[in-house]
Amino acid sequence: MSYENVEVERVEHVGVIRLNRPKVLNALSPGLCLDLNDALDELEAGFPDIRAIIVTGNGRGFCAGADLKSPPGHTQGPTGLQHGYNPHVLSLVSLGKAVVCAVNGAAAGSGLALACAGDIRIAADNAVFASGFARIGLIPDAGTSFLLPRLIGYSRAFDFLCSGEKIDAQRALEWGLVNDVVPADKLLSCALERAHRFADVPGAAIEMTKHLLTRAHSGTLPELLDEEARWQPVVIDHPSRAAARAKVVAQLSAGSSADAPCPPANGS
Repeated sequence: MSYENVEVERVEHVGVIRLNRPKVLNALSPGLCLDLNDALDELEAGFPDIRAIIVTGNGRGFCAGADLKSPPGHTQGPTGLQHGYNPHVLSLVSLGKAVVCAVNGAAAGSGLALACAGDIRIAADNAVFASGFARIGLIPDAGTSFLLPRLIGYSRAFDFLCSGEKIDAQRALEWGLVNDVVPADKLLSCALERAHRFADVPGAAIEMTKHLLTRAHSGTLPELLDEEARWQPVVIDHPSRAAARAKVVAQLSAGSSADAPCPPANGS
């Protein structure tokens, strides 16, 4: 896969997408949005053996948000949002693969939304998060109004979005915006370690867990109980699950807890 504005690499069963406009901190231009959308579509449809994806940025930033030098319709108009930003946000949320956003440097505006669309976020210790919308008289877009409050809560999201405050990686960790903070020079290796762990999950467990957690935003408990009951038999019958289950059962029978789903609480 070759694109002008993103780099795509395969590392065993993990696909790594690097936003590649480092001179402008990977600001979202029409070309970058198109390439990112196409790369995600290709990884989803053409590479079923790639089971996890990392999204990160080249250079000093993850994504500085909209490229304000692009035509106004791209950054502010409904056509630009609906055909530029919205497709990759929807793709990341609905992909049947785990998505790890490795946030190197600044994630601002629609770049913040891009990070929020991942299943988990790992931040470099020099990462910075900002909304930026209200400072130039805009409302949050690219799914920020949906995704951010589900990570950090309504009141904190409102304050963050409307005050224009910037937060560092440690504050983002305290708020629950990111899952881990690691040294900047270890970011990709840590993201790959986590992504490989997700890629090793057998069967359709990752895909269906994402589906259920997304449905939980709008569904009721009885509806989710019905969904779980409907889909559990489907994942039980997945061909690759039987071998994984047999491995765990054999380890438990042998008294080993190395790969058991519930290790001892005291770590022994």
